Amino acid sequence: MSDIFNCSRRDFCKNGALLGTSLVLGFYLPGCQKKEVIPPATGPFKPNAFIQIAPDDSVTFFVNKSEMGQGVYTSLPMLIAEELEVPWQKIKIEPAPVAPEYNHTQWGKLQGTGGSTSIRSTWDQLRTAGAAGRLMLIQAAAQIWDVPPDQCKAEAGKVLHPKGEKTLSYGTLVGAAAKLQPPKQVPLKPASAFKIIGKPRPRLDTPAKVQGSAEFGIDVKLPKLLTAVIARPPVFGAKLKDFNAEATKAIPGVKEVVPVDSGVAVVAEHFWAAKKGRDVLKVVWDEGPLAKLDSATQGKEYQDLAQKPGLVATNRGDAAATLAAAAKKIEAVYEMPYLAHAPMEPLNCVADVRPDHCEIWVGTQMQTLDRDAAAQVTGLAPEKVKLHTTFLGGGFGRRAVPDSHFVREAVQVSKAMQAPVKVIWTREDDIRGGYYRPRAYHTVRAALGTDNLPAAWQQRIVCQSIVKGTPFEAALMKEGIDHTAVEGIADLSYAVPNLQVEYQMAPAGVPVLWWRSVGHSFTAFVKECFIDELALAAGQDPLAYRKQLLGEQPRQVALLNLLAEKAGWGKPQKGTAQGVAIHESFGSIVGQVAEVTVENGKIKVPRVVCVVDCGQTVNPDTIAAQMESAIYFGMAAALHDAITLKNGQVEQSNFHDYPMPRLAEMPAVEVHIMPSKEKPGGIGEPGVPPIAPAIANAVFAATKVRLRTMPLNLAPPAPAPKAPAAAAKKPAHKKSKKKRK
Repeated sequence: MSDIFNCSRRDFCKNGALLGTSLVLGFYLPGCQKKEVIPPATGPFKPNAFIQIAPDDSVTFFVNKSEMGQGVYTSLPMLIAEELEVPWQKIKIEPAPVAPEYNHTQWGKLQGTGGSTSIRSTWDQLRTAGAAGRLMLIQAAAQIWDVPPDQCKAEAGKVLHPKGEKTLSYGTLVGAAAKLQPPKQVPLKPASAFKIIGKPRPRLDTPAKVQGSAEFGIDVKLPKLLTAVIARPPVFGAKLKDFNAEATKAIPGVKEVVPVDSGVAVVAEHFWAAKKGRDVLKVVWDEGPLAKLDSATQGKEYQDLAQKPGLVATNRGDAAATLAAAAKKIEAVYEMPYLAHAPMEPLNCVADVRPDHCEIWVGTQMQTLDRDAAAQVTGLAPEKVKLHTTFLGGGFGRRAVPDSHFVREAVQVSKAMQAPVKVIWTREDDIRGGYYRPRAYHTVRAALGTDNLPAAWQQRIVCQSIVKGTPFEAALMKEGIDHTAVEGIADLSYAVPNLQVEYQMAPAGVPVLWWRSVGHSFTAFVKECFIDELALAAGQDPLAYRKQLLGEQPRQVALLNLLAEKAGWGKPQKGTAQGVAIHESFGSIVGQVAEVTVENGKIKVPRVVCVVDCGQTVNPDTIAAQMESAIYFGMAAALHDAITLKNGQVEQSNFHDYPMPRLAEMPAVEVHIMPSKEKPGGIGEPGVPPIAPAIANAVFAATKVRLRTMPLNLAPPAPAPKAPAAAAKKPAHKKSKKKRK
């Protein structure tokens, strides 16, 4: 033993005497070793707004994005856990409150979720938050041990001395770490050191959802909570003139009938009473200028607008002159209808307005806008409004409403009733309530050169603006052009030397909103169907033609190569035909091959192969799930759905006439993820744009019929009903001259 201890007999006896009076698990000898003084914890350790570590070693992450099924309650904690070095089983999740610390890093003074930005906007932010917490815990342990911090390391929720001689758990270090200042320089791990990021992880929100303890907005319960449904105008833009609530108030359970900005609210003790009360409510509306609107006349209006020059979004070379001089030209017209979001959980909001404060429980994608809307309605300061973000039963953009209308109406009803109120939208309210993916009409022309490659491309887009008149107008609208209307084509990735894209803003009136993948949902359909038409005119294989036009896009070419391999391009399964599409959106590239069968005009999709390049990956399981979800969502639009209007009213009302694909219609989906060192891209939306054109192109391969209108329909127009045949006249009964006996 090389160490020499100088210890007096008095000290030895004093400490040794303890053995005679109690069981001692550990003691130190003064002068023999230094005692580790660990400051007691007076509360949890919060190195920043995103992390809280408790003395029991539990770690809570405050997630500033809304969980609507896309997996952010797992993928975002993975970013923090990677750098913080904590065991996965110790993690707890809390939705972040509305506060500046949680604002979107790309949207300015706004907290929200959308645009497939959850990973992209927090990739550095959350990793830095985790790394900062780790460095502070290491520093706290180093101070206790009186060693340099660089001699310590963090691992599995503990700080270790390099030789493993000493170990302190994070919970033990809470008190010491809380006294330290956050580091100014926070180095992050290289990708080669990742142990969590890029590896499959089970979703943290699954147990609560399976067990039924997860709280969605529609699940919120409060003492003395009332329920309301609202009679809204049957025509967009209509105004309330009068109502008679006598029959409504006679329904047992109905408490009150309250006019609000959006219509007339029937407030009751429970939902069924409120709905029954609304059913008998007599309302008189001033239907306004849109009372005559119908889809047929609107379609003619769009067609006329497409004949006029629009605002130029892209002008490269001289497309008009090239087209005028070309010997080989191809033209096409594509039409796409309004589309509803139809999330599984219809809109709802709970509001509790008091004289000095307000609380809201809502599944929302726009926390700041909704909080501020409630403050405006109540007249309270924003800090007096507390918003609780619940789980969202689907969003797809429907819960990212710039005017916060469904939150405003709940706050208005609660304010009038001076009681907590839950406003619930029925499925019919949701389908007919507006805020759709815009209707769109595209004309496109191209000229093929002597090499059979496109020498010119000219496209004109007619659709409403989503962002005009909203808080997003300044960022997304330039010189009268709505970026969301031209995205995906104004930046055409195919090598076309002469490109012109124009935008004609269609008249407003029908409320429109971003719908999963926004403008890419229709620009990709046009682009990828039309490039197939050009390949046909050039006499070339559609996939090979794309590769030739993407020669300067190595990521897209590599993706197409892998897609061709995995799908067995050119060798479809027996009885099927293949179609391909590729599109870049939200920082990611997705290619899909759809295999279809057509029988008696019925289009079926038994198989889809999908390849995605989304840069560096966080959770491969989430990526695969999002691609499967996007393919399903896009198939509904491709094969089934349309919102149409007649006499100013939406004709659809529920899933019987706005159908979703049934389980038997869902294809077998294969998802392949491209390895990449690029920055992360989005994943929630990029899987939607390619599926509709891939199906349409496959239908052409099977039938030689080119479908340019969504939803895709091969059935011939229904014959006009025949007038009923005139009933044959029965011969008059002749009176018998024979007398009865």
